[in-house]
Amino acid sequence: MTLSVDLFWSFRSPYSYLALSKTMRLVAEYDVEVRARPVYPLAVRVPDFFKRADPRFARYVAIDSWRVAQREGIPFRFPRPDPIVQNMSTLEVAPEQPYIHRLTRLGAAAQLAGRGLPFISEVSRVLWDGSVERWNEGDHLAKAAARAGCDLAALDAAILADPTPFDAVITENERDHAASGHWGVPTFVFAGEPFFGQDRIDLLLWRMQQKGLKARA
Repeated sequence: MTLSVDLFWSFRSPYSYLALSKTMRLVAEYDVEVRARPVYPLAVRVPDFFKRADPRFARYVAIDSWRVAQREGIPFRFPRPDPIVQNMSTLEVAPEQPYIHRLTRLGAAAQLAGRGLPFISEVSRVLWDGSVERWNEGDHLAKAAARAGCDLAALDAAILADPTPFDAVITENERDHAASGHWGVPTFVFAGEPFFGQDRIDLLLWRMQQKGLKARA
């Protein structure tokens, strides 16, 4: 029997990106479905989060995510441009957020099309693996979407025509994320139990094996 896991995930989170290599291996090696459910990052969900957080928080995340990437052998660099428009000196989050709204709605559209996990995997590499400058220009996203089995132009057109159904998906994802028992990303939820962080995938695997998870033939 195929087991199912919800993955609450953000395009701005370095740890969300760093979780994907193990997640894709998990899906390839075991009879499990991981349902990628994109949510907005804390900078959008809680606009004053960074102002209320300890000022050492952002610096620590930058240091720690880089060393995780080094240890795991994952190509890594913070996106250029940042998916969130934010003054990193004052930590002020701009009211207009063109990048993250587009990315998250695209992720929701891919989720509706049944291509959520491959879409976030391919697109996040374009943002985070350091091989692309100005990921938002040219055909970088279109090629990534195509590798995931999606037509970027068609997704963009559907969102532009009526963003309501895609925003509804994001709202439902965020509601279920909040109800899962954790607020951060990435959060994996299996059988009602949350596993927060890219460093909890092995624990998630252990729990699923207790529930009968089998390796693929």
